[in-house]
Amino acid sequence: MALTVLYVVLGLLAVVGIWQLVVWMLEIQDKNRKYRAATSLARERTRPLLVAGGPWGGKQARHWFNKPAHGEGDVCLDIDRRAIDGHPYAVVASVTHIPFSDNTFGAAFASHLLEHLPTVSKGRQALDELNRVAETVFIVYPSRQSIAGWVIPEHHLWVWQEGNSTFFKQRGKPGAVEEEYHR
Repeated sequence: MALTVLYVVLGLLAVVGIWQLVVWMLEIQDKNRKYRAATSLARERTRPLLVAGGPWGGKQARHWFNKPAHGEGDVCLDIDRRAIDGHPYAVVASVTHIPFSDNTFGAAFASHLLEHLPTVSKGRQALDELNRVAETVFIVYPSRQSIAGWVIPEHHLWVWQEGNSTFFKQRGKPGAVEEEYHR
């Protein structure tokens, strides 16, 4: 009996592990596709690419193994200097107050950034700023299928897109209303 329970538990863990691996791989595929599209669009428009949210993130291990989460773009902006360390055109600033003129960039790319903002209004403010400084904005966010997306305490918002709309919902607040952002 105990052996059967052990096999069931191990089987469930294996299924969940495989499921999360597939979710993670799909998220990476989406991130890479959007980064390539942002890069291509910026080049096509002969304007620089802004990357909001540094490729190193807050993970020191990325530096040790020289494995950034994504490309750096022409200009890289983050509120944490460690996330953009070593970039020749690094700007320490908040995505809610981007220190560039309107339409400076051909495209902007923000990966796994918006969900870290504290409120829905800050999420909308960040998207307004990204759309102000760039002609086209590409965002990447954790899937609701990702266990990591649920358990990381620094994730304050759910972010998702449907068509040309981006949605925000405050996490951890029962009855929180989702808000739609059009651009």
